[in-house]
Amino acid sequence: MEKQLMKGNEAIAESAIAAGCKLFFGYPITPQNQIPEYMSKRLPKIGGCFLQAESEVAAINMVYGASGAGARCMTSSSSPGISLKQEGISYIAGAELPAVIVNIVRGGPGLGGIQPAQSDYFQATKGGGHGDYHLIVLAPGSVQEAADLTYLAFDLADQYRTPVMVMGDGMIGQMMEPVVLPQPKTEAAAPKTWATTGYNGKDRERNIVNSLYIEPSVLEQVNMRLQKRYQVIKENEVRCEEYMMEDAEYMIAAYGTTARIAKKAISELRKQGIKVGLVRPITLWPFPEKIFQKYTDRVKAVLTVEMSCGQMVEDVRLAINGKIPVTFFGRTGGMIPTWKEMAAEIQKLAGGVK
Repeated sequence: MEKQLMKGNEAIAESAIAAGCKLFFGYPITPQNQIPEYMSKRLPKIGGCFLQAESEVAAINMVYGASGAGARCMTSSSSPGISLKQEGISYIAGAELPAVIVNIVRGGPGLGGIQPAQSDYFQATKGGGHGDYHLIVLAPGSVQEAADLTYLAFDLADQYRTPVMVMGDGMIGQMMEPVVLPQPKTEAAAPKTWATTGYNGKDRERNIVNSLYIEPSVLEQVNMRLQKRYQVIKENEVRCEEYMMEDAEYMIAAYGTTARIAKKAISELRKQGIKVGLVRPITLWPFPEKIFQKYTDRVKAVLTVEMSCGQMVEDVRLAINGKIPVTFFGRTGGMIPTWKEMAAEIQKLAGGVK
């Protein structure tokens, strides 16, 4: 396959189209604007529809409606816009509908800044909206992964009838790299027998899309059905990269852009005789806790590095369960940690340069 030089945002958009997405609803916000811009040009040419909604709230509810009708659809935004979509995301999860949501994270809180950050981890993985629900959260570490994981997101959403979030940061969205785009789907999609379309008055009962259940006992049953589904997802959909962990005495835990930088720190530290490896969660939910746990008898300490004040570090600590020390280093507000800063933190853990 021929490689193309594309921005991460553009690769996400084209991969969504290849996955069969023909409906996009969104509202502009930096640094994800290339996604709706790209969709506005491409979708009309393939018989699809791009619609710039009047607000982020409107956009996510358009996704709700289109998904309920059985369409592959998506929306994208950046941090404050995703916050506005949270009620609708909870509705989609409660109605057991597939949808793809892209968050190209910027600094916060509030309007923050347009530089890259990873401070939306809690919002994405702990349920930013109300109720007991989860999203599958995919965290690309390159433009190629942004394309591949977006393509995958549509299949996961349909398979589990759940919203899936692709969460990159402003650097992944804006940077340009060579990418091999996925092949457009040609096979017919599996029939969505639950969708509201297709009723002809005789072959089946009317399908109803709903997340309102007045009887507590009925709502509890819905929640327990969702929890069983989430357990299946946790068992089958964990994705993680283990880098140079075969002989590692120290571990860096990082994802996305931060993990890319960590690999340079690992290379330099190994030249100094400090054996360091990387565990990079690709699914932020479900979190790869078992992969972290298998190293607790082999590594001396873990350094979690994030472009935040410390969010994923809580899941790392829960996975490690106090068996070895877990420390944290982060930059925030759009500041990006350097490999030298990471290396210095590992040197502290190792007691200086060997």
